[in-house]
Amino acid sequence: MELALDVLLLLSLVALVAGFIDAVAGGGGLLTIPALMLAGVPPVSALATNKLQACFGSFSATRFFVRAGLVSVRQQWPAILCAAVGAAIGAWAIQQINSDWLMTAMPIALMLIAVYLILAPQAGTEDQTPRMSKRAFNATVVSGVGLYDGAFGPGTGTFFTLGHTAARGLSLVNATAHAKLLNFTTNIVSLMVFIAGGHILWTVGLCMAVGQALGARIGAATAMKQGAGFIRWMTVAVCIAISVSLLFKEG
Repeated sequence: MELALDVLLLLSLVALVAGFIDAVAGGGGLLTIPALMLAGVPPVSALATNKLQACFGSFSATRFFVRAGLVSVRQQWPAILCAAVGAAIGAWAIQQINSDWLMTAMPIALMLIAVYLILAPQAGTEDQTPRMSKRAFNATVVSGVGLYDGAFGPGTGTFFTLGHTAARGLSLVNATAHAKLLNFTTNIVSLMVFIAGGHILWTVGLCMAVGQALGARIGAATAMKQGAGFIRWMTVAVCIAISVSLLFKEG
């Protein structure tokens, strides 16, 4: 499937905006997947191609956070492994079961996150005492969110961020850095599954990857500079937007 040059340029611009949003609060797929489908890309190919370009964005943001010293790849290997295993299982499971229940559960979960952030304005302003050990967190939250991303996807970065804030006591800035590393992991694993299925539109995905990587780099820098308050309200906006989008599709 080939798209006109002007369509490719427009998709790259959408990916740039999505990369910025994804680096700060997650949810960039809310823009890129509908844009791909509006361009005439079949649903499965849209999901597959979205994973390709998303990998570049999550890598760009992760690289920035690692270089800034907010997250260490070496120290996060157990979490990376749990996220990868979860994503692999999710990508396999979604092909075996009916996932309609996710469309109902997702908006509720995201709206609860939005309400929590609005009613708890001090949440994530600074690092707190962890409520869960690393081992328990990786085995439950990280692997669970990884499974979800392999099976479905929207809001994965948001779930990783809020998980690190609520269970591990990280500030929103540090939690965002850790979330992007794990989201890059789940994106890569999911991408491998789609490559095996032969559904990726490489030209489209690589064109969008340019915008995605640039947007993610800008978003990561903005998140670190603006701090917890900016991330909080961006996350609230993304949660509400994804919820409304999913409820609209469900209706």
